[in-house]
Amino acid sequence: MTDKSKVFVYPEDVSAFGFDWGRLALTVAPEVNGAERFSGGVVDLPSGQGHTRHNHPGAEEIIFVISGHGEQMVEDEQGDPVVAKVGPGCTIYVPESRFHSTLNTGDQPMQLFVVYSPAGPELVLRELPDFRLVPAAKD
Repeated sequence: MTDKSKVFVYPEDVSAFGFDWGRLALTVAPEVNGAERFSGGVVDLPSGQGHTRHNHPGAEEIIFVISGHGEQMVEDEQGDPVVAKVGPGCTIYVPESRFHSTLNTGDQPMQLFVVYSPAGPELVLRELPDFRLVPAAKD
């Protein structure tokens, strides 16, 4: 029997990673529902905010823009930054270990859904100096 509380997960159902630039609520991860090959969740970026240039060694990432508008940077094979304006419906593929960044350039919040494969690179975010754990709304 499948535990539906682990299969159908809303961002407010789980603790979130809070930062000065926004938050990440992991809705799919080994520690949330036993996912083994990937993890993912919802990122909320307030207007004018974003996450700085970083990479996930050994992992690929998919970023899907749910709402809002911004600028997405993904480095190319030579390490040169490629920047594009992104909005709702845009899917961004970040190849393994490639540096990337996202900035909300709109006047409304920006919401993304991100997927990491394999699972785990998002856990290093806990080591950032501005990290704080935001309790689930339904705790």
